[in-house]
Amino acid sequence: MNGVEVQSMKEINTHITNSPGEDGIELPNASRRVLQEFKKLWLLSGPAVLVMLFNFLLSVVSQMFAGHLGELELAGASIANVGIQGFAYGVLIGMASAVQTLCGQAFGAKKYKMLGIICQQSMLLMTVTAMLLSLLYIFAEPALHAIGQNEAIAAQGAIFAKGLIPQLFAFALSCPLQRFLMAQNILAPLAHISIATFLLHVLLSWLAIYKLGLGLLGASLSLSLSWWILTIATLLYILWTPRCKDTWTGFSWKAFTGLWPFCKLSMASAIMLCLEIWYSQSLVLISGLLPNPEVALDSLSICMNYLNWDMQLMLGISVAACTRVGNELGARRAKAASFSVVVVVSTSIVISVLLAIVILALHKYLGHPFTSSTEVMRAVSSMTPLLATSVFLNGAQPVLSGVAIGCGWQKFVAYVNLFSYYIVGLPAGILLGFVAKSRAKGLWWGMISGVGLQTLILLIFTARTNWNKEVEGAVKRLKLPGKQPSGEEGEVASSI
Repeated sequence: MNGVEVQSMKEINTHITNSPGEDGIELPNASRRVLQEFKKLWLLSGPAVLVMLFNFLLSVVSQMFAGHLGELELAGASIANVGIQGFAYGVLIGMASAVQTLCGQAFGAKKYKMLGIICQQSMLLMTVTAMLLSLLYIFAEPALHAIGQNEAIAAQGAIFAKGLIPQLFAFALSCPLQRFLMAQNILAPLAHISIATFLLHVLLSWLAIYKLGLGLLGASLSLSLSWWILTIATLLYILWTPRCKDTWTGFSWKAFTGLWPFCKLSMASAIMLCLEIWYSQSLVLISGLLPNPEVALDSLSICMNYLNWDMQLMLGISVAACTRVGNELGARRAKAASFSVVVVVSTSIVISVLLAIVILALHKYLGHPFTSSTEVMRAVSSMTPLLATSVFLNGAQPVLSGVAIGCGWQKFVAYVNLFSYYIVGLPAGILLGFVAKSRAKGLWWGMISGVGLQTLILLIFTARTNWNKEVEGAVKRLKLPGKQPSGEEGEVASSI
């Protein structure tokens, strides 16, 4: 068996489980159980990390090219990425997480035909949503003015945003397609497609900006083209591979039925993740109101890029956590789901500690790839202790959100995010940044307080979860026939 390409959870269990018990995880001793679950986790999260990282790097490359056009162009691309694209991404990624919840649980329950219908329902809803969001891109300049951005920066941001309109629709289709495959543990092909698209995107960006002389607009148009290449390649793989023959049986009119319940879960998912994504992005927007806004915006944006790189790693692990928990709940194995959560959270915390140390060691060099300005590089270097603190908190927060998506807790987490981020964290950042005159550092301390509080609440809630009840919730959500889970929760389901 290839160490990366995982065809199904059945293959994973066959490959690494020697003596399954009622949950498929009973092993001779605790350390062996941890090792078995750790292998399961990385067979999934390894390629998932590559997918998240290289998808994210498409935007980073465009921003890097923009940064070497000049400080104003970098600020414009940054504000468009955060204020316009960030808003749209938050909505669409949030809606797509409903696919992870339902497809993950349906795959665990062996309701294979449901996966294709769920994916198509999401594609319909997200395309309609993208049409509405495109208005924000069209009127980007007045929108950026309305939130108090500098006129010159807003003008450059509007140029960048208009070139991203085609990318918006590609992203709306790509999100459900990728999550459809992730729920089935088909991750290695996605990683290959993402890496190939990234390499092509570097070439396209160079041609558009330096050979065709399209400047900032060329940077965003090349990003749009690359996302369409990624989306079409993913769809062609689904239509071609025999691995999806049971889960994708063609486009169906059934996708138009039962849309309202799916829409409600999608909206709850969107609110949950929008509140999370917009929180960090709002700090970049607010930094544009500080004295010397170009330096403040550039330095904070560069640091946020590094934080987002770390986030892609943790989101890859989060995808694995979401898939493992969703599959186990759908298969009615409560103990396996609970044990998976313990292993994945512990693993992610250890990784985050190591990454925080690396960031502190490289603090003098973090600004170089993005800018030639000595002043901006010094500002970035001074922000690295806060960046390292945020990276440490990232060890648990995204993974716990992935667990929440796997369980279908989106509505609860939305309330937690609203309280932690917008009632506690954002006001604290504004007070520290403007009233206490700590400027960009004060804004970031506010973000840290909100993320820390949210992480603590989710840790406590997850630790107190009754996993038998979560199995019952998955059964009800998918309307599965048969016996409800008892104390012996695994006895009604065989290994996936």
